[in-house]
Amino acid sequence: MQGILCNNQYYCTFVFYLTNRNMIVHHLKKYLLLGIFVLGIGTASRAEGNLPYVDEKLIHFGFLLGVNAMDFSVTPRDSARVSTLKPGFTVGIIGDLRLNRYLNLRFTPTLYFGERELRYSFKSGNDSVSISSIPICLPVYLKYSAERKGNYRPYLIFGGGVSFDLATNSNTDSPVTLRPLDFYTEFGVGCDIYFSFFKLAPELKYSIGFGNILVPGSERVGLTQANQRFSNALNKLTSKMITLSFNFE
Repeated sequence: MQGILCNNQYYCTFVFYLTNRNMIVHHLKKYLLLGIFVLGIGTASRAEGNLPYVDEKLIHFGFLLGVNAMDFSVTPRDSARVSTLKPGFTVGIIGDLRLNRYLNLRFTPTLYFGERELRYSFKSGNDSVSISSIPICLPVYLKYSAERKGNYRPYLIFGGGVSFDLATNSNTDSPVTLRPLDFYTEFGVGCDIYFSFFKLAPELKYSIGFGNILVPGSERVGLTQANQRFSNALNKLTSKMITLSFNFE
């Protein structure tokens, strides 16, 4: 009877499926997992090669966005101190010139928005002064990059430049006034991350100013005696700043 029934092709296929259903499902699962694995490997291998020739461009441009925390080196130290580091905003333009496989020369005009608070310890009690700053910085950096590993390439950066504080003219009534012009050095680390259509680089830098940017109270006209004590308590202020930026190139 079975031999006669098996002459019907569709019936025999149905009977074979019922008797071997578990084995067929097992093989389908195995081939499906194998296909997913191969597809994942292929996708990962393509991800390893995002923008393979982007670092060979002679010149390229980009922009940066970030946050900063401005600080002071205060002399004498026991007269005043920066109470807390307040976060500020950073925006800039990137210009990059390729020197060789590992070195790049960079020019990044950057505008910073920030604030510092000086806390004083007088005999009459404690007091504080807030100082706003909007420096525009014109730095030149030398960037040294390591070998690229997949879609990541760490680097070191070092340089310096000049800054001009746009907020100094608007702080004429402040008990403490800063000179607008300053020169500084800066160094930091970062890592280029390669995506399909652009390169992103988180970058952490630390800058140190060279000059004394404090305007002495004796040089300020119209400053009240009550406010002169804030400037007279200081001999020197030099700028310091930490910047965390995200470079898009």
